[in-house]
Amino acid sequence: MDPKVITLTVNGRKHQVALPPNITLLRALREYLGYVDVKNGCEKGDCGACTVLLNGKAVNSCLVLAWQANNAEIITTSGLGSAENPHPIHRAFADEGAAQCGYCTPGMVISAKALLDENPHPTEAEIREAISGNLCRCTGYGQIVRAIQKAAEIINKEGDAS
Repeated sequence: MDPKVITLTVNGRKHQVALPPNITLLRALREYLGYVDVKNGCEKGDCGACTVLLNGKAVNSCLVLAWQANNAEIITTSGLGSAENPHPIHRAFADEGAAQCGYCTPGMVISAKALLDENPHPTEAEIREAISGNLCRCTGYGQIVRAIQKAAEIINKEGDAS
């Protein structure tokens, strides 16, 4: 298959890249552009480790072909903040011990961001529903739910840093 040049805007940075048409957004981000904060878990849409924001909506990047994201805005967890200036969701995850091995964390953070952008005052049930597509084998989800609740409080008080 002949590569096609597409434009991916990731975390505010525009990239033009030639890709075969069968490359997933996950592979394009990790292997072609170096965004390794997007984790490769199952490549079937079951685990949520590869979740990114695509034009403001949380999607499993393993289920999206890269060309489908041509000219779209893509946000990964590293696009939300930095070590020097963490996003409130990052701070809350750290404060609540919501990251054990950390593999699911980028997808959880992005799912939380999508939820809080849409619903700034979610109930516990709404939080659990929003992260239901993200699997974690370490925490039992309690710390993650508390972290998202805390992030909502911080964002509602201080504003969203992104």
